Amino acid sequence: MLQTPASFTPLMAPQDHADPLTFLFHQGKLLVREPELALPDGAAMARLAVPPQQLQPVGLLAGRYCQAGWLADDALPADGYAWRGLRSLFGALDDDLLGVAGRAGQIAEWARTHRFCGACGGPMQLAAGERCFTCARCGHLAYPRISPAMMVLIRKGDAVLLALHSASPTKRFSTLAGFLEAGESVEEAVHREVFEEVGLRVTNLQYFASQSWPFPHSLMLAFTADYVDGAIRVDGVEIAEARWFGPGDAWPERIANVSISTLLIDAHRPPAR
Repeated sequence: MLQTPASFTPLMAPQDHADPLTFLFHQGKLLVREPELALPDGAAMARLAVPPQQLQPVGLLAGRYCQAGWLADDALPADGYAWRGLRSLFGALDDDLLGVAGRAGQIAEWARTHRFCGACGGPMQLAAGERCFTCARCGHLAYPRISPAMMVLIRKGDAVLLALHSASPTKRFSTLAGFLEAGESVEEAVHREVFEEVGLRVTNLQYFASQSWPFPHSLMLAFTADYVDGAIRVDGVEIAEARWFGPGDAWPERIANVSISTLLIDAHRPPAR
């Protein structure tokens, strides 16, 4: 699953390091050298001449300093380099690097979009001791944006509800999911989203697990729930189709253990015959 490796330690202050791991982004895509998918080396970084203010500390991966940066254009430092979306690197990039890349991408985008104060327009500067920008003019604080979203697998006897999301890039049936609204608890969001998207009512919410999902800055909070009543009625906007999957049905094709959705479905998938 896409997650922070155990050998990673976050850092809030930049460090001098002769050979850092640099996760450099442009419009959400990571700069890598193909075909080995290596991060840019010192020579490549020198050619790009990334301004220091466009680099942010991320942490230590197995003792090696990691930093995140962003570029306003898609210039490449040399032949063999390419900008790659993180989704395209699932199963190809080392799991530990991919986990840190997900964190670095969010930090880089936060830094890019908070160069100026959202309250007064003044210049922002990195606060000491925490992951935060502060405005020297009015004191406004800007922390990295994290957008909580619920995910739920509904159980009805030995069947579970899976849905085809209209905007799904994979076009596979998956769990229901949706973002929390201001002032809403996760549990309230589960009940609201389930009723809005498929017209069902549920009970017995049980927490399953959580996962940071850097597309661009979500925190997925996964639950199971039991069906109470209602007939499936898709909203036709976010959900294109939804139905119950039981032991005798052909379940959606299994994909790599990248998302928490896969783990949630696998925990209820009937054993292979």
